Amino acid sequence: MNRGSASASEIVSGALQDHDRGWVLGENTFGKGLVQTVFPLSESTALSLTTAKYYTPSGRLIQRDYEHTSFFDYYYKTNTEARNDKDVKMTDSGRTVYGGGGISPDAKFTPEKLDRFEIDIFRKYALVNFITHYFATHPVKLSKDWVADESTLTEFHDFLLKHDVTFTEAEFTKDHDWLKRNLTGEIYKTAEGVDESRKYYIQTDPLVQKAVDDMPKALALVNSSRKLVVQRMTK
Repeated sequence: MNRGSASASEIVSGALQDHDRGWVLGENTFGKGLVQTVFPLSESTALSLTTAKYYTPSGRLIQRDYEHTSFFDYYYKTNTEARNDKDVKMTDSGRTVYGGGGISPDAKFTPEKLDRFEIDIFRKYALVNFITHYFATHPVKLSKDWVADESTLTEFHDFLLKHDVTFTEAEFTKDHDWLKRNLTGEIYKTAEGVDESRKYYIQTDPLVQKAVDDMPKALALVNSSRKLVVQRMTK
């Protein structure tokens, strides 16, 4: 999850967390847990009135405070890490969780932001334009488990120099893995179709890879929770 996760996704992740049934990974969610009732008015207008709030199973409020901030900051600020220290609850296994600020992850993971060179590649459609150039001299059919190799990266490097994308050799070296992943994904899109491209992007997504690495933690959490529930039932 991330700061764009809101409303229903927060209800689900909060329920999983409260019942220790899932390991929540990512960033703090947006914190949107209000329910509006719309009352029709005259002249094609209506009043949207907040009539309820969403809470997680443990009873913590999902909604982030909006009374002491500007409209702009509430919707667009990048840091959504907030909580009400008076809204303290416990998960089924006894872990401490807080309300009043969306859902905080069990493990934080913040994807790296694009740097100047990467932004310029997207802004100038360099990847898309390179694909046409690439398949003019390469077969459309890819071999099994194909990925962009060093010769492909060299071709892209020379293509960028000829098409007004400025960069330093240090930038190209720093972004080597990012370039390789995106070149592979875009070439797959043309050669194998959108579904295969998406599959590759998901398999190589750093957040997905981190989630896979954290699977043992999720399993340990679930097993621990089950044992505690059984112990309580037998007392």
